[in-house]
Amino acid sequence: MNNYSHNNFTKEKTSSSNAVCEVVSINKAKVDRIKKIMKPERVITSLAEIFGALSDPTRVKIIFALLKEELCVCDLANLIGVSSSAISHQLRILRNLKIVKYRKDGKVAYYSLADKHIEDLFNQGLEHVEESP
Repeated sequence: MNNYSHNNFTKEKTSSSNAVCEVVSINKAKVDRIKKIMKPERVITSLAEIFGALSDPTRVKIIFALLKEELCVCDLANLIGVSSSAISHQLRILRNLKIVKYRKDGKVAYYSLADKHIEDLFNQGLEHVEESP
């Protein structure tokens, strides 16, 4: 294999494929710039956990419903068609990730989205999938 350096690039010829580079090409300046601003591992992990929470269809339905209206566990269970216990389990996951919050009114706990960031994230994801071919 041929190795050479040109303008901070290290290149090595490899087998070709449509979706991958045909050469190994590392732009050290770009990599170094990104390394300097890369978020700490705890931030990366937290973000991955939020996206992981959004990978479950039941949790997506809960978030969609809470975008529209503050709801209690019983309302969500009835709406989604699962047990209150199953909804409570999913809400606990979402609460631990600070995606939803609740308030008590007597003996009833009403859930809503934690903040505008979650609403924006969800709406952008929804827009992306609805516009994709």
